[in-house]
Amino acid sequence: MKLFGSLTSPFVRHCRLALMQSGLDWEMVELDIHSAQNPDTPTMRVPFLEDGDIKLTDSTSIVKYVREKSAQGFIPDARDMDRYCLANTLLDAAINLFLLERSGLDIKENVYTRRQQARVERILSELDSAPLPEVGKLNDADYRVAVGVAWGAFRKRFSIENCKNLQQLLAIAGEDVAFANTAPPAA
Repeated sequence: MKLFGSLTSPFVRHCRLALMQSGLDWEMVELDIHSAQNPDTPTMRVPFLEDGDIKLTDSTSIVKYVREKSAQGFIPDARDMDRYCLANTLLDAAINLFLLERSGLDIKENVYTRRQQARVERILSELDSAPLPEVGKLNDADYRVAVGVAWGAFRKRFSIENCKNLQQLLAIAGEDVAFANTAPPAA
């Protein structure tokens, strides 16, 4: 099984984390999203997973596949799934802002990007109101929120200074070996 991706991607990080916890035999193929070496995938992005004839192009389907293949559960509760989806929306908005800013757009002067920034702030507030998991009992919704918040801090895209539960979630996740071992490399 091969996972293609970047060590700094939060979506790839969640896949790596699930694979580390799975006990399955797998290999990471590190790619730069701007490189010509990207695998032939319709999304033109990472992560991308190949397992024999199976090719998966989204982190959610990859994490679900890995969990099922290793006889682990994947988010059976609708509220947890909603929190997982909120974390995805947070990441989509924050990553779009990051990439637009990198391309030279003044994100403070654009109606669309101001709305995306407001979306980031509202989602952070909503995610901060969620109950905290116990140490050692994180589910994939917890992991998705934690990798998203950690990515935001890593890329300096948003602050969780006023989000005490999200700070605590990062502390709880930080005690998880797979979470700690998938942290992006220091710049």
